Amino acid sequence: MTPLKPVDPGTRIALGVSFFVLFTAVWAAFTLSGYVSKTFLADPITMVKSGWTLLTEMGFAKDIGMTVWRVVGGFAIAAALALPLGVLMGAYKPIEAFFEPFVSFARYLPASAFIPLLILWAGIGEAQKLSVIFIGSFFQLVLMIAVTVGNTRRDLVEAAYTLGCSDSGIVKRVMIRGAAPEICEILRMVLGWAWTYVIVAELIGASSGIGHMITDSQALLATDQIIFGIIVIGLIGLASDLFFKWVNRRMFPWAQLGR
Repeated sequence: MTPLKPVDPGTRIALGVSFFVLFTAVWAAFTLSGYVSKTFLADPITMVKSGWTLLTEMGFAKDIGMTVWRVVGGFAIAAALALPLGVLMGAYKPIEAFFEPFVSFARYLPASAFIPLLILWAGIGEAQKLSVIFIGSFFQLVLMIAVTVGNTRRDLVEAAYTLGCSDSGIVKRVMIRGAAPEICEILRMVLGWAWTYVIVAELIGASSGIGHMITDSQALLATDQIIFGIIVIGLIGLASDLFFKWVNRRMFPWAQLGR
């Protein structure tokens, strides 16, 4: 192996799949052999059977749909507001000086700490859950986008001015376009964080969703169902991650060179 040497797609897929196979094999060895009690950790076979029962008999597909809707809804609202504010902060230093101290302060506040207040303000309905995801995603997005836009190469800006580009043209045609691939990567990463927030939101005052199922399973010591719920979250997150990467490759092929 050579540092930073790219790996061909076939080898990358084979290596990625091999880890999951090895992980499952170790998990099965510890649980099926009786080394670990099923009360504490269910084996893969029991987990799959319980997952099938959840999907076919207990309406778990609806729970999955509700959780996905909450993540997409809360994240979309956060992204729609964070993108323009982050671009303005990155492009114009007075705007950055005005907003940056508060954004830096707010991004350290745990979204889960707002749940009691959000229940008081919005009840236990969908608004509360969307608000948790919004709070957890918005401030992170704003600051990361602002930093990315603000790191635009100065020689490109100067060249655009030399060619007669206006201030607004610099922002639209140089700064935004130059930062677009990295902004897409930022959205991909923060979407992963949004999944942690929705599960926390669903653990309290929810009547549906993957987090609600996990809470009910905990009361029954059904570790097989808990593990299945966690795996479903991971699979959906992996699918969304691969989707963002595909979009990034299609929209910004020049940014993939050398990776």
